Amino acid sequence: MKTPRLTVVGAGPGDPELITIKAIKAIQSADVILYDALINVALLDYASSRAELIFVGKRKGCYAYEQNQINDLIVARANSHGHVVRLKGGDPFIFGRGAEEIDFVRHFGIETYVVPGISSALAVPAYQGIPLTKRGASESFWVITGTTKSHKLSNDVKIAAQSTATVVILMGMSKLSEIVDVFSSEGKQHTAVAIIQNGTTEFEKFGVGTISTICSVVEKQNLSNPAIIVIGAVVSQRVKLNAALKEINQHHISV
Repeated sequence: MKTPRLTVVGAGPGDPELITIKAIKAIQSADVILYDALINVALLDYASSRAELIFVGKRKGCYAYEQNQINDLIVARANSHGHVVRLKGGDPFIFGRGAEEIDFVRHFGIETYVVPGISSALAVPAYQGIPLTKRGASESFWVITGTTKSHKLSNDVKIAAQSTATVVILMGMSKLSEIVDVFSSEGKQHTAVAIIQNGTTEFEKFGVGTISTICSVVEKQNLSNPAIIVIGAVVSQRVKLNAALKEINQHHISV
């Protein structure tokens, strides 16, 4: 009998090379992998041919499984198969419900582990040359969910808009007009804004404007979820980067 255990693994922001060695080893050792919609499916190539792969992804308006069903599935597969890897986009402890799932399965005596991932909140702006902090421009940054459990705009956006910090908003595209209103009410109509869709992947799209223009930019460039919103002076201080070496991204590293 295998020991029932759960490893919650961060899959990174989308580029399959932005994955840790520890995460790859967890995927390789998994008996079952429950993976989300935002992970790069190329990472599943690291899985054993014997591993069971189960898509449990959630996108707005489309749920393969409800969260309580995912929780029950983790417990059932851990008890029947052994090592369950819960593969989540970005970092599983940043708006990823990783801690919730660990809390749930601990009640069933299942061993639990976590492998942190590279958060999209950090990596996606970086791929566009946007530093979240920069001397003389931003001394700190906020990472905020755009939509709360009650499907409303987080009150933290209002507090963040009063600061000089860089503001990174995840899952906020459906609330963009409300976000614009909040920053406009603080007199920040000319603050720079970047929106990055499918960041770090070959499907990446980028739009830049100001609080007063960003909605028209989104409409013109047809930007939508999954996207990250970055607000602050650092957006207009982007550094120039050479194009990514795409041929490198076509090959997996050996572990």
